[in-house]
Amino acid sequence: MEVIIPNEPSQIPVLVADAICALVERKPDATLGIATGSTPLAIYDELARRHDAGELSLARAKAFMLDEYVGLPAEHPERYRNVIDTAFTSRLDIDPANVHGPDGLADDLAEACADYERRIVEAGGVDLQILGIGTDGHIAFNEPGSSLASRTRIKTLTSQTRIDNARFFGGDIEAVPRHCLTQGLGTIMDARHVVLVALGKGKSEAVHNLTEGPVSALWPATILQHHPHASVLLDPGAASRLQLSDYYREAYESKPAWQGL
Repeated sequence: MEVIIPNEPSQIPVLVADAICALVERKPDATLGIATGSTPLAIYDELARRHDAGELSLARAKAFMLDEYVGLPAEHPERYRNVIDTAFTSRLDIDPANVHGPDGLADDLAEACADYERRIVEAGGVDLQILGIGTDGHIAFNEPGSSLASRTRIKTLTSQTRIDNARFFGGDIEAVPRHCLTQGLGTIMDARHVVLVALGKGKSEAVHNLTEGPVSALWPATILQHHPHASVLLDPGAASRLQLSDYYREAYESKPAWQGL
C-alpha cells in the first residue's frame, strides 16, 4: 500500500486523472471502477476538463459502479445510476451502454447481484477502481463486520452511514434507504489497481486504521493492506492521525517519476 500526502491537496484529483489517462493510453478499452459520494467529484471534474481539452477519450472504455440503493425510484436524483450519469457519464465520451451498475429495482435482488459479478468478469475485470472511505472504515457499502471475502450482495446500512448520507437527502435520515446492493470486499480486491481518496479530518480515524492498524472486519477497508497495488491519497486532515506521515511524505518525494501511481 502506498500512502501519498501531497503538499497541495488540489493535486489529488490531478494525480488520479494522470493514472486514468496513462491506463487508457496503454489500454483504450480499459475498465474503470467508479464511485459516488462527494470525494470523487473533483476527479470527475478533472477528467471532464481533460476530455474537453482533447486530452482524454473514454470512447472504448467501460465502467462499473460500486453500489446502488435498493428501492429508490428510477427517476430519483439520488439513485446512484442518476448521480453517475450527471457527474461522470454525461460529461465524457464513454458510451452510456458501457456504464454498469447493480440493479436496485430488480425483482430478484440475489440474482441481480450474481449477474453483476458475472458482467464484471465478462468485461475482463476492473483495471482501476476509485474508492472513498466512510468514517467507520467502510468501502463501497461494506459496513463494519462485512466478510473480507464477500462478493456483490444486499447489505443493510448502518445508522452512521445513513446519518452521513442524509446530507444528500435534505438532511432527512428517514429518506435514506436502509438497504443497498454493493460490490463485496472480495470483488473490490480483484481490481488490478485500487485508488482510495480520503479528505478531511472526519476521515482521519478510518485512515489511521486503514493504513496502520490490523486487518479487521471492524474496519473493512483494512483488507486493502493485502492488495498488491493500492494507492491511498490523503489531504492533511485525513492524514492527521497517521504515525508515519513524515515517512510517507519522504517516500513520495523520493519516488521515481516514471512509476506514476
